Amino acid sequence: MSHNKLEHLLDSNRIWAQRIKDDDPAFFKKLTAQQKPNYLWIGCSDSRVPCTQLVDLLPGEMFVHRNVANLVIHTDFNCLSVMQYAIDVLQVQHIIVCGHYRCGGIQAAMQQQSFGLVDNWLRHVQDIIIKHQTYLDSFSTEQQRLDQLCELNVAEQVFNVCENTLVRNAWQRGQKLTVHGWIYGVEDGLLRDLGLSLSSIEDMKTAVHHLFIKTGIN
Repeated sequence: MSHNKLEHLLDSNRIWAQRIKDDDPAFFKKLTAQQKPNYLWIGCSDSRVPCTQLVDLLPGEMFVHRNVANLVIHTDFNCLSVMQYAIDVLQVQHIIVCGHYRCGGIQAAMQQQSFGLVDNWLRHVQDIIIKHQTYLDSFSTEQQRLDQLCELNVAEQVFNVCENTLVRNAWQRGQKLTVHGWIYGVEDGLLRDLGLSLSSIEDMKTAVHHLFIKTGIN
């Protein structure tokens, strides 16, 4: 048998598990019963954005879906399946769409870089660029434009969540569910609320209107 070059990760796991048990001897026994998270996190796959650590939550407290550039695409059945389970089965009350500044996927889309198959996925970000091109062009530096695009991408994905039949049906039946838009600063470790906390179709329409006014879309 070849030497396991990832033994250090297994060692770290054992230390972590022991630390958890030292703090709460019954923790893992309780965890095997049933997960009851109150939050669904839709975030970027970037290794620098460890979602549960950012908000200091323990295993079992947050349901998670991650992909490149934190996109919510209406035909992505991976994301839709996660949303359906979170909303209908787990009955989460909050969906957090969280992007981050200096996102490699967003930058690749903005600079039209080519990395292969992922280019097709990032085409959705380029659609956002085209939609808000005039607004993005109003910023003098590329870093400012990139930061604004990261924020715009979060807003557009929040709207995609709200426009999905899973969320709309939940709202129609009176289920308590709020969709939030956040962004994370890799450079300082802080999360920022983008002022998007939507609990109804009316909230979404108002937020879309305000965004269009901000970016100059008629």
